[in-house]
Amino acid sequence: MAGSNHGHTPAAWTGVIIAFVGFCAAGAFMVMAQPVGFWASMVIVLLGGVVGMIMRSMGLGQPKESGALVYTSAPAATREPAAAES
Repeated sequence: MAGSNHGHTPAAWTGVIIAFVGFCAAGAFMVMAQPVGFWASMVIVLLGGVVGMIMRSMGLGQPKESGALVYTSAPAATREPAAAES
């Protein structure tokens, strides 16, 4: 997991936070038996996904071509053969 950049973008964080707020509000309205507030909060949950997609299309998300992990390493050190002592 540490090698990937899954979800570490402004688009992902913003979309998840909006959806989380909508989810919490929907739970509160469900307990208070307010169906209109519940459904309005569910619209906010869906709005979080829409906002995340819009932000990704604006360039604030992870680019599509970076889906594959690219490992860069230092060039391999070449060892000199051991000298034969006689």
